[in-house]
Amino acid sequence: MGVQPDEKQDEPGEEKGAMTLLDPAHIKVLRIRFGLIAGLATAAAFALDIGPLRETLLPQNAVPALVLIAGLALTILVPSRRYRGWGYREGADEIEIRRGRLIRVRTIVPFGRVQHIDIAQGPIQRPFGLGTLVLHTAGTHGASVPLPGLAQADAEAMRDRIRAKIGQDLV
Repeated sequence: MGVQPDEKQDEPGEEKGAMTLLDPAHIKVLRIRFGLIAGLATAAAFALDIGPLRETLLPQNAVPALVLIAGLALTILVPSRRYRGWGYREGADEIEIRRGRLIRVRTIVPFGRVQHIDIAQGPIQRPFGLGTLVLHTAGTHGASVPLPGLAQADAEAMRDRIRAKIGQDLV
């Protein structure tokens, strides 16, 4: 299940134990997503360069070139940082999900609060065999807790384990 544990130290006041990293193929999915956004931004910059920007003193194609360079830099650098910011730990009666590098978010979902579980798989994730486990809980704030970047088989196995634990609580 999952990839090698994250060796970083837990912060004070948190449970001890290693977090499981997402599947490394998730970096490729993130790069494709960032690349698509960068491509759209570059196309928009070219459209502006043909029209409204021609009435300025900016050199032709300067803005699209800058947008393209920034988009490429973000596509190369940001996905691996985002990947390293995610981790999860499945306990006996809860799952802990951590995400973020600058703003860190730690979500703990007790299995007793889970109402149903989805596995989503978008068109970019599908060729890499990845999926997103979505835990739907009671309540309104944070009622859907996603865990992206899991191998499809791992997501299905985790869904089945959580479903079995929920079934034990109901008996």
